[in-house]
Amino acid sequence: MFPIYDKPHHRLLELFDPRQGLHWRREFHALRGIDLEIGRGQCVGIVGRNGSGKSTLLQIICGTLAPSSGAVQVNGRIAALLELGAGFNPEFTGRENVYLNASILGLGRDEIDVRLGDILAFADIGEFIDQPVKSYSSGMYVRLAFAVAINVTPEILVVDEALSVGDEAFQRKCFSRIEQIRESGATVLFVSHSAGTVVDLCDEAILIDHGEVLFRGAPRRVVAQYQKMIYAPPGRQPAIREAIRNDREGDVDVNQMRSVIQEHAKPQQDAQLAWFDPEMRPVSTVSYADRGAKIDDPRLLDVSGQRVNVLVHGEEYIYTYRVMVGRSLARVRCGMMIRTITGVEIGGHATDRDDQHMSLVPAGATIEVSFRFRCLLNPGMYFLNAGCLASDGDMEDYIDRHIDVAMFRVQPTGVLRSTALVDLVVEDSAEWRS
Repeated sequence: MFPIYDKPHHRLLELFDPRQGLHWRREFHALRGIDLEIGRGQCVGIVGRNGSGKSTLLQIICGTLAPSSGAVQVNGRIAALLELGAGFNPEFTGRENVYLNASILGLGRDEIDVRLGDILAFADIGEFIDQPVKSYSSGMYVRLAFAVAINVTPEILVVDEALSVGDEAFQRKCFSRIEQIRESGATVLFVSHSAGTVVDLCDEAILIDHGEVLFRGAPRRVVAQYQKMIYAPPGRQPAIREAIRNDREGDVDVNQMRSVIQEHAKPQQDAQLAWFDPEMRPVSTVSYADRGAKIDDPRLLDVSGQRVNVLVHGEEYIYTYRVMVGRSLARVRCGMMIRTITGVEIGGHATDRDDQHMSLVPAGATIEVSFRFRCLLNPGMYFLNAGCLASDGDMEDYIDRHIDVAMFRVQPTGVLRSTALVDLVVEDSAEWRS
């Protein structure tokens, strides 16, 4: 709880008359009723809007902020990257701050001497290491702070969005090191607004809003609910927030989805023919609140127009749906996205925003949308999104969107030599010479 005073002198008046404290201040509860247990070795993503309480929660866990009530128990050495420059003395050089920061994290001088080379190599800021950090750019701050944090062998690593400051090459290096720390058995708490990063990196995710835990579960589900909430019309956000809080589908995780998928994993027909399995339906669909249009009947067809959801590698298919327009819309475009069962986005497509036929769509119209593509995905189970956007002045926003609205399976075949998710249609050669 943070006290908020309307006038500066009210702080002084409260000191003289603490019994009238609430008369002089208002109370802002940044966190309410947080009850979490995070186990050793877990990588947990924390998502939420700005001001939702994410950073406050991490500061309490790290011990830089004391809770107003309740308690937190931490077992293990924490290394934290909370905010830019936290724990640095701006007058000290980078080298001096390495010793300061590492000693705060529990290392002795001899241990720091041993690890100094690795720290400086990872930070890679050259001669600036002996300059005062007050002269550093934001990227240099992050490089040095992260280099110290990951080289003290943390049992718990806490990262609060700071990596977004670094360049792409450094971010990739950081995420690679986070993976190594995670594989060593350490716990990772990771705050990010990047949905893809949370899905790729984390085992579990938590959605926080207005200081409360609204949703906890598989990262793809949590991210989908978060996006559903932030894209909702302002007037409907409270109702959607309450629906997310009460949504028991949050218990659907990747393992449960895999069990559903396994029921349909064995081919029941000729692997050279596409067919439709009526029992294969997604259990993880998240639908946004519509804002003047409604997507209807998303489905996959073969080129002859037959409905299918068990596909043959290398053949062409059509993903199609209708959009029922409830109000006049400007510059409408529609899109699709294919994702894996863990939520990784493989590829998608959107119609042209500057298409003259879609520059103004009247209320009552029906838009027929179709995307024809060649299935170059390797055998496995995949999910489809459907979305429709429209412009309001210079702003473009979703007017309806459905995540995991349909699913399909690419049948196994014994002739493929491609690896991972997508067949790149590679022409290979290998020869030896004496």
